[in-house]
Amino acid sequence: MSTGTIKKVAGPLVIAEGMRDANMFDVVRVSEQHLIGEIIEMHGDLASIQVYEETSGLGPGEPVESTGSPMSVELGPGLIGSIFDGIQRPLDDIMKATGNNLQRGVSIPSLKRADRWNFVPSAKVGDRVVPGDIIGTVQETPVVLHKIMVPQGVSGTLAKIEGGEYTIEDTVATVALDEGGERELTLMQKWPVRVGRPYREKLSPDVPLVTGQRVIDTLFPIAKGGVAAVPGPFGSGKTVVQHQLAKWSEADIVVYIGCGERGNEMTDVLNEFPELKDPKTGYSLMERTVLIANTSDMPVAAREASIYTGITIAEYFRDMGYSVALMADSTSRWAEALREMSGRLEEMPGEEGYPAYLGSRLAQFYERAGRVISLGQDGREGALSVIGAVSPPGGDISEPVSQATLRIVKVFWSLDSNLAYSRHFPAINWLTSYSLYADTIGRWFSANVEEDWTDLRNRLMRLLQEEAELDEIVKLVGMDALSAPDRLKLEAARSIREDFLHQDAFHEVDTYTPPQKQGAMMRLVLAYFDEATKALNQGASVESLVKLPVREQIGRFKYTPDEEMEREYNNVLHQLQSEVADLLNRKEEE
Repeated sequence: MSTGTIKKVAGPLVIAEGMRDANMFDVVRVSEQHLIGEIIEMHGDLASIQVYEETSGLGPGEPVESTGSPMSVELGPGLIGSIFDGIQRPLDDIMKATGNNLQRGVSIPSLKRADRWNFVPSAKVGDRVVPGDIIGTVQETPVVLHKIMVPQGVSGTLAKIEGGEYTIEDTVATVALDEGGERELTLMQKWPVRVGRPYREKLSPDVPLVTGQRVIDTLFPIAKGGVAAVPGPFGSGKTVVQHQLAKWSEADIVVYIGCGERGNEMTDVLNEFPELKDPKTGYSLMERTVLIANTSDMPVAAREASIYTGITIAEYFRDMGYSVALMADSTSRWAEALREMSGRLEEMPGEEGYPAYLGSRLAQFYERAGRVISLGQDGREGALSVIGAVSPPGGDISEPVSQATLRIVKVFWSLDSNLAYSRHFPAINWLTSYSLYADTIGRWFSANVEEDWTDLRNRLMRLLQEEAELDEIVKLVGMDALSAPDRLKLEAARSIREDFLHQDAFHEVDTYTPPQKQGAMMRLVLAYFDEATKALNQGASVESLVKLPVREQIGRFKYTPDEEMEREYNNVLHQLQSEVADLLNRKEEE
């Protein structure tokens, strides 16, 4: 263990001397108050330490002690439903111990030591085990079965295993190691946060993470194990989009990181998540959620650590074979913490003062996502999808954090304040957003949902793009200058926007649309356009086609319950064809 003394204090940065025996990224205890810090730079016997707690009152000469181990998280039963700060301190336990305000130097274990868990073995004495093998399970919440895995570096034969009630520190099994000796296994293991957890094989991202949000699933899908960025200015609905994804996406576990967000916004999340009813299980959403709250008034260095803490916990559940969705809100605040620490280290600033390594740090974070075959002999498949919110100042996505993020992620959901102000939600702009997974995931939808899914999607996008071009003409010379087919295109595009892309997050049916219903809605919107185009060619007027009563039925189809979908779809289609036929008959009689 290396000990030294403080030489200089600069906000969250402390320079300590006499630390020659310490290593990079070692966790240290600073001063008599035992503040938690991490070594981020070494020069001879000088160590630069980012301190994860308030440093006011510290002065030169106070002791610094290295623990000799890197910043790690505790992984085991008790994670789900917990609320941690950026370095995995349990906020509810700290509140019970010290009151509402975070006290300095508080040392409370991340996972509760007194809680007892019912361990059910799934392996038996004499079984050969390797890292990643599941030796038993604990029913952590009514909806999450926590799988106890063999930690890294342990291979051998099970010498002892027994079910029963245990705390996370009790020995539940003993392994006779291949290299000799024994290793006792508990319900808990530790893992350094800056090191990605290993897996056997990374799989191609060709299966969609179905979210039930039409603009996402149909136009800009994300793959299981994919990465997406949600940049948008204040008030454009980033948080509601993330709530919808947490609630409805095909993820077994949700990890939500509030990284440097306003305290009142995190309060909303902490109040809303326990009340949100999980539609899949009927229980509270918190029964499959881990929350990491690091508000903007908490020490800035802990904000830098929070996304690593969150993604390590997410990887742990991925290794169990679960599909995990991680929401980081927002990576801009994390980048600001990097910028502040970089400035205090007196490093050469890059663009807008951000450190030169901003892009590589972002890439290290996002690259830990993926759909993988986990370690272990059963070859189970897990997925970790990462959705990062970006809050560019003034909504300007040409700033460095947005641009560095766009170089890494494959899905870009561009939130538009103009759409939000016109009450169009989700306010994802269909002209500036994109998904590089669209083609591969389109093949999955074509094979499993609708044969011509990709063709339908492409037709919708083409109509929306043509509407944008025609809008420019209308602004210049007015609607009367357009030809009849162009006016019909505008009406079809309006139907796509209002009937298909607009989705009410608070409506009991419209809040979630399964892929089959999304396909039916696309067909109906395009069926109107096709039938109207035929009628137009046969002499019908645009005005009469725009006023067809069936358009109201097409618009209301999204509120149809799933079990009535097929019958209602056939009714609307039949009504559309009969109304167009009646219109043409009247035209001939005239």
